[in-house]
Amino acid sequence: MPERKATLALADGTVYHGTAFGHIGESGGEVVFNTGMTGYQEVLTDPSYKGQMVTMTYPEIGNTGINPEDVESTRPWVEGFIVREAWHLPSNWRYVESLDGYLRRYHICGISGIDTRSLTRRLRDGGSQMGIISSVDDDEKRLVQKAKDLPSIVGRDLVREVTSHRETRWVTGDWDLEKGYLPAAEYRSRFGAFPKVIAIDYGIKQNILRMLVSHGMEVTLVPSETAASAILARKPDGVFLSNGPGDPEGVPYAMNTVRELLGKVPIFGICLGHQIMGLALGGTTFKLKYGHHGCNQPVMDLATGKVEITSQNHNFSVDAASLGDRARITHVNLNDKTVEGLSVASLRCFSVQYHPEASPGPHDSRSLFTRFYRLLTGGEEQ
Repeated sequence: MPERKATLALADGTVYHGTAFGHIGESGGEVVFNTGMTGYQEVLTDPSYKGQMVTMTYPEIGNTGINPEDVESTRPWVEGFIVREAWHLPSNWRYVESLDGYLRRYHICGISGIDTRSLTRRLRDGGSQMGIISSVDDDEKRLVQKAKDLPSIVGRDLVREVTSHRETRWVTGDWDLEKGYLPAAEYRSRFGAFPKVIAIDYGIKQNILRMLVSHGMEVTLVPSETAASAILARKPDGVFLSNGPGDPEGVPYAMNTVRELLGKVPIFGICLGHQIMGLALGGTTFKLKYGHHGCNQPVMDLATGKVEITSQNHNFSVDAASLGDRARITHVNLNDKTVEGLSVASLRCFSVQYHPEASPGPHDSRSLFTRFYRLLTGGEEQ
């Protein structure tokens, strides 16, 4: 097939011309960049990217294709995909579909052949901004105006668009090279107790659920608007607050639920769940200039001085000063000194801004799941 032209227009008036791949059409969202060198399939299917178009800083994307094992949810959630070079003929023994075909199937617009280094510098220096990808309209002024007219993600409730709509029991654990993802039964002999955990789904990645199961927990996933009373009625040993998209202040019902749960049951939160916990503790959040997106973010544990390389995907941060003495700051980002972890011993709760389950990314922080297990079983006090 002959190549079809595509245009990326930003709200600041910047325009890039490239080649269309994926869905032929038009889409818009907040343009962000991801610095990971691997894991584009996990990026596409991370619900935290709802409302955003992702620029990959690594130049060659699509060369390993798409396979059913590496997805992080039931479908891709990005609004658009921006790459330097899109491979149409993958070469990998696990692939079952090309990236181009996958994006077409889910009606996601892509653009390749643009200077992604230039785009990344613009977003890094000027901040994330709204943009439009179009392969059906080449009028630059009209596309820039469309980008300007897009609604900001600030204050929006994107969680409702990605959360599950019914309760689900999760029974799959970690990956084994020979057997694939192991069933929960495989872990029965490794643990003396199996605490029951309710995971609140704000847009959860599947590998988080796998990590909870493979660290000895029985996991039930519930929708984001499940009331605290309904959660407590199930008598869980603990509650997990998941990752998710957008502005934590746009989901006040989530904050209210967590506020009602604090002190009544042990809680572990990550990413959006961490931010919601910060709000429930009386803090505030703010929007980062361009967010943290990628699997190479350095974070320091303030108690030990240990530095971990972490996987992250978020645009908002908890304001440390707003918490006062209501919580202990446990981790900080070494790039910009933002809050990466909270803990309140008296309430038996802790949270981190990053993704200890990675997928993709380093496994430096997986011990946090062990920490949660010990908290649930009386082996560790916060």
